[in-house]
Order: sequence, then C-alpha cells, then structure tokens
Amino acid sequence: MALIIVLVIIVFIVLWAIGVQNSLVKKKMQAENAFADIDVQLVKRYDLIPNIVNTVKGYAKHEQETLEGVISARNKAVSAENLNDKISADNEVTEAISKLFALTESYPDLKANTNFLNLQDELSKIETELAGARKYYNAAARNYNYATKVIPNCIVAKIFGHKDIKMFSADEEQKKNVKVEF
Repeated sequence: MALIIVLVIIVFIVLWAIGVQNSLVKKKMQAENAFADIDVQLVKRYDLIPNIVNTVKGYAKHEQETLEGVISARNKAVSAENLNDKISADNEVTEAISKLFALTESYPDLKANTNFLNLQDELSKIETELAGARKYYNAAARNYNYATKVIPNCIVAKIFGHKDIKMFSADEEQKKNVKVEF
C-alpha cells in the first residue's frame, strides 16, 4: 500500500512538472511570436529609413553626421542577431530617427516636400503599429517571466533552463529631450 501511495505521488509530481513545462513553453512561444510581429514592422521601418535619409540629404547636405548616424543605427539593427541585440539596436534607431526629424524642423522646404511628407506619414503609421506590437510583446514577455518566477513553477523553470525574456523599454537616452544645435 505504501508503494502505491509513493507511486501515485511520483506520478502526480511528474504530471505536474510536465504541465508546468508545457505552460512555460507555451508562454515563451507566445512571446517569441509577438517579437516576430515586431520584426515584421521593424523590417518595414528599416526599408523606409534609406528613403527618408536620401530625401533629407538633398536639403540638409551639411548635416552629414546626423544622416550617417541614422544609417549606421539602421544597419546595426538589420544585422542584429539575437533578441537583446535587436531591442538595443531598435532603441538606437528610434533615437536616430527622432534626431533626424528634429533636424528637419530647420528646413521649411523639406517640411513642405510631398515625398518627405509621405515618407514621414508612412513612418508614423509604422511607429504606431510598432507601439502596439511592442505592447503585446511586453505583455507576453511579462507573463512568461512571471510564470518562471512564481513558486513552485520556478523549480521546473530552473530545471529546464528557462531564462527571463528582455522587454522593450525606453533607455535613458530616449527619455531625454532631443536637442539639435546649429
């Protein structure tokens, strides 16, 4: 009788561990899927950036450093290999784009250029979609991270090597006001 009770307890623990592991895998996959949605928006954004830079280049020839910074940030983001690098690179792109648009305020002809306005509008739409995708991703990452930390799930998470997923957040540089000096 004692053997049966021990076996039942062992079976219960194994089934519980399997259930927790499956739940953690599901939550991680949801977060990865949410990041894939962000990746789609980022590709659109990265494809649009050279067009914006080339349009601005014609009006702001002496602002080469800012323009090169935008392209450099874009190239770094495109070549980012893992999730943490992509998040960091995306933050750099966001900062570079905000500097670029702050710079354009000094060029009334550029601000009136139809091509530039269309590109700016398209980027604005992508940024809105990105904000929604980031919000969904952060919710999925938060749910996963929480599930790996609560007791007793943390035991199974540690056994199977589950680690926190980095969330999107504004870095300190992005929280500052953009300052453009001529």
